[in-house]
Amino acid sequence: MDGDAVALGHIEQGLRIVASVAIANETYFCDLDAEGGDADFGKSLATGFRAILNEFDHIDRSDIGTFLLKVGMIFSAHVGGTSGPVWGTAFMRAGNSSKGKKSLTLSNLAQMGNNAIQGIMARGGASAGDKTMLDALIPAVAKIEEFSRNDTADFGEALRAASRAARASVEQTRQWPAKRGRQSYSSERTIGTLDPGIVAIALMLEALVAQLIVVTES
Repeated sequence: MDGDAVALGHIEQGLRIVASVAIANETYFCDLDAEGGDADFGKSLATGFRAILNEFDHIDRSDIGTFLLKVGMIFSAHVGGTSGPVWGTAFMRAGNSSKGKKSLTLSNLAQMGNNAIQGIMARGGASAGDKTMLDALIPAVAKIEEFSRNDTADFGEALRAASRAARASVEQTRQWPAKRGRQSYSSERTIGTLDPGIVAIALMLEALVAQLIVVTES
């Protein structure tokens, strides 16, 4: 990985890493969801990423945007409930903002993240403070945006900072009541529990740092 550019190959590697986290933690994410939701978050996430991996070799790779748009469509087509539309929209919004691009700068990545966040908000009706995946994504993307304004910063530094921000959100949100999705039906009972979406984002970013950044920088 270049210090100031990410190519399609890195996006592909990153997607495989994220998928492996979802699949390996299927039961764990379901257990977290069972504390206040309907216990299907892990299954939904794993189903979506398995579908992507099953079609991986046949996804259009004309450019990064086209690739991510197709990824989002596959996820949405195979997963129902809340997760399918929300995660599918996130990938598609990121793809829309990277159409025609063969590589990405930190600024591009921040824009993609912010567009994905806006898509999630519009699709799921959640916002910051509702104890959803947004409470990990928003601070993580903010870190990438912050680093994008530093001419000497690189992707490794930015992704490590984003990962730390997402990890911090796991415990910071523990005492919050859930305000969206199935978990909001037992809002007070969710106080003291971890949100599976927040945990998933934190684990995925940590895996990207450990498996993508470290390997490409070695």
